[in-house]
Amino acid sequence: MSTLLLTVALIALAVLLLGAKIFFVKGGKFPNTHIHDNPEMKKRGISCARDSEFYNN
Repeated sequence: MSTLLLTVALIALAVLLLGAKIFFVKGGKFPNTHIHDNPEMKKRGISCARDSEFYNN
């Protein structure tokens, strides 16, 4: 039982730390990491394969 409680506590801590910006900063949100929203990828001409499948047909 103590192992289960320790596991649940560690997972809860991990979720809290991963979402610290979301939970504690007003207007905080996860960064968008999708390829089509990345300015460096756009500058290099790299696009998402999914987008090319949907929009080039």
